[in-house]
Amino acid sequence: MVTEATFTVPSDQFPLGTVFKQLPDVTVTLERLVPAQNVVIPYFWVRGTEVADIESAFTEHPGVQGIRLVDSVEDEYLLRVEWTLEYDDVLTVLAETSIPLIEAIGTNKQWTFDVRGDERRDIVEFQRRCRELDIPITLTSLTALTPVETAIEVILTDTQLEALVLAYDRGYFESPREVTLEALGEELGISQQAVGSRLRGGIKAVLGDALSGHTVNPE
Repeated sequence: MVTEATFTVPSDQFPLGTVFKQLPDVTVTLERLVPAQNVVIPYFWVRGTEVADIESAFTEHPGVQGIRLVDSVEDEYLLRVEWTLEYDDVLTVLAETSIPLIEAIGTNKQWTFDVRGDERRDIVEFQRRCRELDIPITLTSLTALTPVETAIEVILTDTQLEALVLAYDRGYFESPREVTLEALGEELGISQQAVGSRLRGGIKAVLGDALSGHTVNPE
């Protein structure tokens, strides 16, 4: 099921965000990504400024192997970057997961990027990989092209959703519990261990999505 998703990332957490330190009023639009050997090559437009040396506006970044101006029209500059795959960031995750990028626009506040997955699992995998690398992405919208799915349906597998709905309906989450894992397993035709695994996986996925972007600062 083809699904489109929109994510946001703080401006300083996204590659190319160093430009906002010197040019805070510009808008950066990522046009396309070209995978190559050991690097990924983003082409992007910088709009809203007139400078003699646009490349120098991008301060040194460990992910950038090279940057050069390709074209310019008045206050718009098309640039090409060679981005190393050894530096973990959203660009490398996009290349790693082969998830198509529709558009990415950056300002000095945040980056907003739209991606498309052939299957909803592609979106989930992209999200999971970003979290694994501590990239603070926030999911802001989901659009299932056919038919409409809820956010929960995108996050969970079909078996996790089935187990969670049944457990909730039967009172598994009440205190005291009104049903056992064994009884749930009998209804689903699986072992109680398998039910427990599906519930844990589903709860982890839901919490991971709900708590994404939140941090705790213990005293």
